[in-house]
Amino acid sequence: MQHRWTAPPSPPAEKVDALQKALGIVRPLCQLLVQRGIESYEAARVFFRPDLRHLHDPFLMKDMDKAVSRIEKARAKEEKIMIYGDYDVDGTTSVAALYSFLAPQYPVPLTTYIPDRYKEGYGVSRAGIDQAAQEGISLIIALDCGIKAHEQVRYAAEKGIDFIICDHHLPDQELPSAVAVLDPARPDCAYPYPKLSGCGVGFKLVQALCQQWNLPDQQWKRLLDLLAVSIGADIVPITGENRTLAYFGLRLINEKPRKGLSWLRKIAGKDEKPMNIRDVVFTLGPRINAAGRIAHGKLAVNLLTQPDEKVVAEVSNEVNDHNTHRQKLDRNITQEALAMIKERGEENRYTTVLHGPQWHKGVIGIVASRLIENYYRPTVVFTGEGEMIAGSARSVEGFDLYAALEACQEHLQQFGGHRAAAGMRMHRKNFPAFKARFEEVVQEHILPEQRQPEWLADLSVRLADLDHRFYRVLRQFAPFGPGNMAPVLACHHLQDVGCRAVGSDHSHLRVVLRENHSDTELSGIGFGMAAKMKEIDHWKGISVLFHLEENEYRGQKNLQLRVLDLKPTEMALPELANKNHQPPTPAN
Repeated sequence: MQHRWTAPPSPPAEKVDALQKALGIVRPLCQLLVQRGIESYEAARVFFRPDLRHLHDPFLMKDMDKAVSRIEKARAKEEKIMIYGDYDVDGTTSVAALYSFLAPQYPVPLTTYIPDRYKEGYGVSRAGIDQAAQEGISLIIALDCGIKAHEQVRYAAEKGIDFIICDHHLPDQELPSAVAVLDPARPDCAYPYPKLSGCGVGFKLVQALCQQWNLPDQQWKRLLDLLAVSIGADIVPITGENRTLAYFGLRLINEKPRKGLSWLRKIAGKDEKPMNIRDVVFTLGPRINAAGRIAHGKLAVNLLTQPDEKVVAEVSNEVNDHNTHRQKLDRNITQEALAMIKERGEENRYTTVLHGPQWHKGVIGIVASRLIENYYRPTVVFTGEGEMIAGSARSVEGFDLYAALEACQEHLQQFGGHRAAAGMRMHRKNFPAFKARFEEVVQEHILPEQRQPEWLADLSVRLADLDHRFYRVLRQFAPFGPGNMAPVLACHHLQDVGCRAVGSDHSHLRVVLRENHSDTELSGIGFGMAAKMKEIDHWKGISVLFHLEENEYRGQKNLQLRVLDLKPTEMALPELANKNHQPPTPAN
């Protein structure tokens, strides 16, 4: 699939000059910092040296005082509490974190509850409230859900159960009638950082309780590993407070993680090298998520809170088995879906809309994402054999999926989500009409550039700029994620001096590229890019987009390119120029 190359507007030269003078590092790195809003020595110091002392006071969050007061009352009266969370990674880590902190501080046993993905669905359920009532529970603390649970909170109140809601999703104009609603996304909440994960909101509650009960900071610091997993897996911005929490959470994961995470690392073969956010997203997150997708999310909570090494080992293996099964389902259903598109001659549509009656509901969202990797267009995948079918939708960069679904809502029974992803239910008989209408709406509103994936080149550099000192500073930009992505670098006017296909199936491309004007050479790897070899032979000059990495082999550390894309220089530079691109600046 061909990508467009674009570049961000070049930052004002005077700001880059001033920052370079203050920091004494090479100009390209200062340009990257200014592009990310870091324009002073002090801002750079905070960015490069995260400090837990810079975390915000939890009592700045609206209703925090009410939440703490209600928990104190429950503790004094020895009321029974249920800790309720969603079945995904953010929800299960939230429950595990609050339970890990509160259980030793609380006079009676606590109950944890994760809804069944298939029987109860997302959010607070009546079944969970009914179980709480049967067990004599008088307070439910909802984590990563509840902000729209108006009816459920009223239903609980009828049974004498209070609610504290800890959520991070956008609320309605009116809030549920809970005792306290902790949500930095509330319009009336003045908390300085509004982009916390669900686990992050629960973490701020823990911090507030530690302050109220004069407990040492170590009580909340030991939860940072769970918080880093939630931040990575829930794809929240890794900026501001989240970046600090992720930084120290990763350190804990790498130095002294809880038993459950340690075992998952070992099973995944990631226990020998330090993990980064990407490892969390693609190694720990899917395994934790698989519990709720294939079996039940309570398995994940058990894994993350269990102190017994033997039990943890057993649960880790079970969770890993579920993930392996999830991967198999994912592959098989994706293959079926791709075959369906070809059989029906739908390769050139503006949308993908498919229904597989027996496809597993727990993986259709993943399948939708996989299909976009092959056909870059808004995609909806449905499953179900009965009268009602369920769907999961994913969008492409920039296209408002939610607005498109609103235009098709006459065919839907229920839908919810946001611009990039959504879920829905509808009568099976409406499937053909929905498919036609969705194609019509997308065709009418999608922009031409939204039909082709894009690589954003943060910075053009020379190969000669790229030394170990440059890399040491660059890696301190981590942890990477939304709002602070790993820098994509571009080099131009290069020559091929040793490209070849590698890998067991010869599908990967090993490159050795030389810069025309400096004779500098660097090698790199482009996964799944071996087909480019035939094209490269005919190019006068090569442009490459890449992440800069360090490869260690037999004790020797060398810089290498993680190749993202390759183009002829005469094509690449005009594309980048359309976005106020400037040629590479000498490092000096």
